[in-house]
Amino acid sequence: MTASKRMADLGAAAWEDQLAQCYPGPVYVYDLDRVTAAVEDLRATLPAPSLLYYSLKANPHDDVVRALRIAGCRAEISSVGELACALGAGFRGAEILYTGPGKTDGEIAHALRHGVLDFSVESAHELRRLDRIAAVDDRRPRVLLRVNGARAAPAGGLHMTGTPSQFGIDLELLGPALAAAARCPRIDLAGLHLFSMTNAVDEPSLIQELRRSIATAAEVCDQYGFAPRMLDLGGGFAAPYTQSGRRPGYPGLAQVLRQDLDQLFPEWRTGAPVITFESGRHLVADCGTLICTVTEVKNSKGKQFVVLDAGVNALGGLSGTGRLLPLSVEPVGIPRAADASDAAQVSGPAVTSARIVGPLCTPADLLGREVPVPRLRPGDRIAIPNVGAYGLTTGLLGFLSRPAPTELVVRGGSVVSASRLELKRVPVEREWEDDAMG
Repeated sequence: MTASKRMADLGAAAWEDQLAQCYPGPVYVYDLDRVTAAVEDLRATLPAPSLLYYSLKANPHDDVVRALRIAGCRAEISSVGELACALGAGFRGAEILYTGPGKTDGEIAHALRHGVLDFSVESAHELRRLDRIAAVDDRRPRVLLRVNGARAAPAGGLHMTGTPSQFGIDLELLGPALAAAARCPRIDLAGLHLFSMTNAVDEPSLIQELRRSIATAAEVCDQYGFAPRMLDLGGGFAAPYTQSGRRPGYPGLAQVLRQDLDQLFPEWRTGAPVITFESGRHLVADCGTLICTVTEVKNSKGKQFVVLDAGVNALGGLSGTGRLLPLSVEPVGIPRAADASDAAQVSGPAVTSARIVGPLCTPADLLGREVPVPRLRPGDRIAIPNVGAYGLTTGLLGFLSRPAPTELVVRGGSVVSASRLELKRVPVEREWEDDAMG
């Protein structure tokens, strides 16, 4: 029997669970077929022609990033670590956009040496630094000025514009920034970058904000006589996280954005400017499932606790700050036998609520409060869905020095790779000598 036939017979969840049992747990399972499907679905809802960048912060796993490159995405990065991952997955430097505040001189130089030419710049000071660093190796980077718009986004997981922010250049400061760019001989000022929200709650909210970004860009261009060659409209494309659900669709998006672009940037269909979008969670969230084992079920002062072999070290490290999101727990596999004492502890209704906690020695290791769960016993396995984005690498991976979960990548019912991240201490040499220290 082929792997794909076996997966079809068992069902995806049961097949993933059986596969995960072959590896040390807990286990993340990433399905690359779902990654490809997400790219195709999103492309079908975007105005064409346009480019789509994958934001590596969502999931930097080599095989996931490689699948996105093969599907036609470019790479958006915010660190030299993400740069190494993008290059390792086969992206060329010219296919990479370096974004984010606080880029150091060393990071900029490193990116330029590895062929990165496109940078989103957050301030006039960063422009001047980029110009100075580019002159050393005779580079000419293409720059997008990131704009902090005048009004906050109406809805979304995080608002990234219209408020005091480390992101972007305030509209009233764009004039001096454009003037600074003109005085930087190594800078090729290519366009504008507008990214105002993440994880829009619905299609009308997303459309409203992207339309506002197009209008803001047109306003800037008219005011300063600027003709951009690239216009990055960012994203905001949503996906469920740690709970059951499907990726939302945006059937009305392309038509509305085409109309606005036709009116305000009439040459956009011929690439003047090139229109680009970015997405992270929407492209990879539903590819990932975390399969955990119940190690303990106990009652304390009227509350039931389900202890897993994975906690905030493996998933959702932000929960340690008290920022908890809804959590779905789905039983998988065949429950293992429990002894009489176990059964006595978990006797009760078939479905109840519990606090889902991990194995770390801190009360902050809390994944969810009052989560609906079936009657669970030690040894049972559960799956947490839709964690292909902001899963393992947002966890507190180094805390208590526990082994990282296994990451299992599959496609078409076959295993592509099985690996585990490790934190490893390495020697660091001094960057310069200090005479005062001898």
